[in-house]
Amino acid sequence: MFPSRLTVLWALVPLVLGVLAAADPTLVWPMLAADAGLLVALGLDALLARPRLVELRRSVGTGVFSIGRPNLVRLELRSRSSRRLRIEVVDDCFAEAGVSGLPARLELAPRGRATLEYRVTPHRRGAYRLGDHWVRHRSPLGLWIRRLRIPADDPVRVYPDLQEVRTYDLLAQQGRDQGMRAIARARGTENEFECLREYTRDDEFRSIDWRATARRRRLIARQYQLERDQSIVVALDCGRLMTARSGGLPLFDRALNGALMLSHVAIRRGDKAGLVAFSDRVQRFVAPGGGPSMVRRLLQATFDLHATLVESDFEAAFLRMGTLLRKRSLVVVVTQVIDDAGAAALLRTVRALGTRHLPLCVMLRDPDLEALARPADHGEAALFEAAAASELLAERARLLHDLRKAGALLLDIEPRELTPALVSRYLEIKSRQLL
Repeated sequence: MFPSRLTVLWALVPLVLGVLAAADPTLVWPMLAADAGLLVALGLDALLARPRLVELRRSVGTGVFSIGRPNLVRLELRSRSSRRLRIEVVDDCFAEAGVSGLPARLELAPRGRATLEYRVTPHRRGAYRLGDHWVRHRSPLGLWIRRLRIPADDPVRVYPDLQEVRTYDLLAQQGRDQGMRAIARARGTENEFECLREYTRDDEFRSIDWRATARRRRLIARQYQLERDQSIVVALDCGRLMTARSGGLPLFDRALNGALMLSHVAIRRGDKAGLVAFSDRVQRFVAPGGGPSMVRRLLQATFDLHATLVESDFEAAFLRMGTLLRKRSLVVVVTQVIDDAGAAALLRTVRALGTRHLPLCVMLRDPDLEALARPADHGEAALFEAAAASELLAERARLLHDLRKAGALLLDIEPRELTPALVSRYLEIKSRQLL
C-alpha cells in the first residue's frame, strides 16, 4: 500500500500547524492532535483495507495464440466488498508480445461482477506464460492505495497465423480465391470422373458433356477427381539467410506460414503432407500423413521452431531425408541462396532428389537487394553497392537456370506473395499430373 493524494492533503494540516506553532506556542496542542488523528485514521483505514476485496479469473480459450494477430484474453472479476470499488487492473504478459486494453479501469458494484477484455499480439512463436494479476483500489476511507497481487500462471502457445487458414477455407468455399486458382474446380484426368455440373468460364472447352447439355438445354461440364494419397513434403531451410526480415516478419516465418497452408490444402484434397526443417542438421522431421489431425501435428512440431545463425547444409539434410522418404513425393524446398557455395550444394542436392522425387525449389527474392541494384542516387558509394548487388542477382539468375536444367520446378517469388503462389503451384502440379 502507499498513501493516496487525500492523505498528502490531510498531512498538510499538521505541517502548517507545526510551522505556525514556531511563532505561536499555543498551536502545539492542535498540531499534536492533528498528527494523532491522522495517524489513527491511517492505521484504521489500513486495517479495513487488508482483506482481499477482489477475486479475478483469466480465460485464454484454448491457450493457442496466432503470431502477429490480436488474441483475446478475458478477465472475470468479482467484488467481495460491501461498497463500490474503483479499480485498475494490469496483467503480467510475456516480453515477446504487445498488449492493448491494459491497464483497464472499471467500477465494481457492491458484491458485483464484471468482465473485461484485452488483446495480446505476439511477435514471436513459442511457448510462453501469462503471469500474475495486479489490482489497485482505494481503501475504505480513501487514505491508501492498495496494490494487490493475485497469483496466476496460464501457459499459452504462439502458433503461426491460424486465422489465415480459416480465411483461405472460407474463400475456397465461396469460390472467390483468385490466388489459389479456384481450388474447388481443380481437375484430374478423364479416367477419374466425379460428377456433372454447370459449365463455367474457367472450364476447358473439351470438358463439356454435349449429351447432358442437350438434355438440360444449358452447358454442362464433366468434373474429374485429382489423384489422391500422394505425398507432399516441405523442406524448410532455417539457416542464417532465413533470419532476414521481410515486411516485419522473418523469412522463416513467412516460409513456415506458406508450408502450413500448403499442407492444409493438400490434406483437404486427399494427399499426405510432411515436413523437414534443417539448418546445419535436420532439426525436425514429420513423416507424411493425412487426416484432420495432421495439420495439428505439423503445428505442434513447428510452433517453437526458429531460424538460427548457422550455415545450412543441404546435402546432409537431404541425405537423411532420402532415407526416410520411401515413396515418390513432391519435395518443396523453401530457401534463399546468394553465395556460390550454397548454390552449388543446392544444385547437387536437387539433382540427387530428381532421380526419385519431384523437386520444387521455392527461391525467396530479396527486395532490398533488388532495390540496391537500382540506385536512386548516382554517387560513388551507391554505384559500388549497385554493382555488388547486380553481381549477386546475376549469380542467382544462373542458379535458377541451372536448377531448371537439372529438372527442378521453380517458384521465384517475393516473401509476401509466397502463400497463395505456393498453393497455386501445387494445384497446377496436381492438375498437370506431374507427380
